[in-house]
Amino acid sequence: MSKILSSFFFFILAGLCEIGGGYLIWLTLRENKPWWVGAIGGLILIGYGVVATWQPANFGRVYAAYGGIFIVMAILWGWKVDGIIPDRYDIIGGIIALIGMLIIMYAPRTH
Repeated sequence: MSKILSSFFFFILAGLCEIGGGYLIWLTLRENKPWWVGAIGGLILIGYGVVATWQPANFGRVYAAYGGIFIVMAILWGWKVDGIIPDRYDIIGGIIALIGMLIIMYAPRTH
């Protein structure tokens, strides 16, 4: 697998861990699901922290770039899980964030 495809895979896996884990905690605190649902969410969030370390770049760049992936994935999660259809501003903002992510993570560097 190429470095970029591998990196994208890790961004998506991290996004699923962060959004999924956070969602389980949300369900526990906001929608009165059992405590253990939130506990599982916490464990999944720990997994997010681990997966992010598998990226080839430095911490700051990875976390800055991950923000773009997270924005797009959160919009998609809201649409597919919560049934909130993204409007044009969600889509435009997501595209801008994704372009920023691509520049931060994959632009050629001279050093």
